[in-house]
Amino acid sequence: MHRYRPLVLALGLAVGAAAVSVMAQRPPADLILSNGKIATVDEAFRFAQAVAVRGDRIVAVGSNQDVESWVGPGTRRIDLAGRTVVPGLIDNHLHLMRAGTNWPWEVRWDGVGQRSAALDLLRAKAKTTPAGEWIYILGGWTIDQFADDARPFTREELDRVAPDHPVLLQASYFRSYLNSRAAAILGVDTPTGVVEESGIRALVPGLPVATGERLETGTRQMLEYLNRAGVTSVGSAACEPEVMPVYRKLAATSHLDVRVFCITGFAPGTPQQVDDVLPRIAKMKLFDGDSLINTVAYGETVYGPLHDPMFVPTSRPQPDQLAQWRRVAEAVASAGLTLHVHANLAPTIGAFLDQIEAVNGEHPIGRLRWTLAHVNQIQPSHLARMKRMGMFAAVHPWAVINGGINQDVFGAAAADMAPLKTIQESGVPWGLGSDGSRANQIRPFVTLAWAVTGKMVGGRTVLRQPVSRQEALVAHTRSNAFVLFQESQLGSIETGKLADLVVLDRDYFSVPADQIKDIRSVLTVAGGRIAFDGR
Repeated sequence: MHRYRPLVLALGLAVGAAAVSVMAQRPPADLILSNGKIATVDEAFRFAQAVAVRGDRIVAVGSNQDVESWVGPGTRRIDLAGRTVVPGLIDNHLHLMRAGTNWPWEVRWDGVGQRSAALDLLRAKAKTTPAGEWIYILGGWTIDQFADDARPFTREELDRVAPDHPVLLQASYFRSYLNSRAAAILGVDTPTGVVEESGIRALVPGLPVATGERLETGTRQMLEYLNRAGVTSVGSAACEPEVMPVYRKLAATSHLDVRVFCITGFAPGTPQQVDDVLPRIAKMKLFDGDSLINTVAYGETVYGPLHDPMFVPTSRPQPDQLAQWRRVAEAVASAGLTLHVHANLAPTIGAFLDQIEAVNGEHPIGRLRWTLAHVNQIQPSHLARMKRMGMFAAVHPWAVINGGINQDVFGAAAADMAPLKTIQESGVPWGLGSDGSRANQIRPFVTLAWAVTGKMVGGRTVLRQPVSRQEALVAHTRSNAFVLFQESQLGSIETGKLADLVVLDRDYFSVPADQIKDIRSVLTVAGGRIAFDGR
């Protein structure tokens, strides 16, 4: 046998030389992150030390040694020093483009648990805003999130905080607080400066909305805010045509660091409008964009009268309304389109499933990933029906900020809005989103904290059925990639996928659960580019 050793050695040397030759010919990585705790969030949910990126793609994931062969003269190397890395967070339902039109005047109270801190942010905004200009907040917060002081704001208090500006603070879709200047401009005759839910929508048209250069600036600031929060992809509920050119310009100039997957439709509100939109649905095309901007679903409203408000105890879908809803749904299925529909209250969810089952009998939807969105009152019987049809649940937990209001409106049932453990155990694929920026806050780690601890912003326990950290993270990454038809591109840190990564300031998997809400990105990578660097 010894006579074969030279041949074996020669063959080994030849193979080794070939491997070296291939590595020499292979282009090196542009970016390497090493010495970290990298949660791949793939099916095996592994942890690696290092990841290599070339262009906009991940080219290697493994140990520090595994990735070392990708180093070249121009490779940028970042030592993670043990920090945790997760895939870029995906919000499956955010009113993205509308948010940018308001951003120049907005103060955001996402995740702010102290009233005093919220007022400090308002004062800071007043100092940097020219006298006479509006300052407002259109949702994303409620009084109940302030653990130190949950008193309503008074007109006099807001006058003192911002005496030179009109101020309107809209708490979710529940109540608004105005100072004297704002009340006078909007013609609101109330001594307290408080406007209840029924009057909120009438106020919004009186507020400034960004256009032109200010729209582009506001949009860029809003997208940077999302990158700082770890968001790199969004299912955009409505992609307003007047705003879309801004996003296309950002994409064309390599400045779009949040991927936009449009959920858009026609939202008819009368039978005549349904007649008008049916031929338009038949001509609608999905997936004609790219990995930065694309249209992936029809929605979110199928028929306007059946769009559940947020804070009503129950719904009563009527047969004539459901008949119109079904006409639209049949057209969507016949065209082979994905449906993503607002469905929150139990009677609405059940009625919609009745119609979908009928549609499915004529036009099978199993491969189209039809989705019920919000689903705060979803029940086990609903989930069983959804599973049989291959549907998806897009969970938008309004309780993250609205938990106190939910308890007032729905009583003990609010503790199961949404029943996360039941959804997780049902076998129905599901993902987390926000439905921000008005109905809810928009920071994903605040949502993840609610999912894991059951606590809303401010610390009140509002959820009876939390899930594990791993299950929650999958729901905000890999599962959302699936519902947006991006599972081959996004949602996990794997070779060949787009390089959307977030480096965290603390370890999501080991910090005390009450600290999850405070996690920040120190580095956000979107498509291989540094989108945010807070190191």
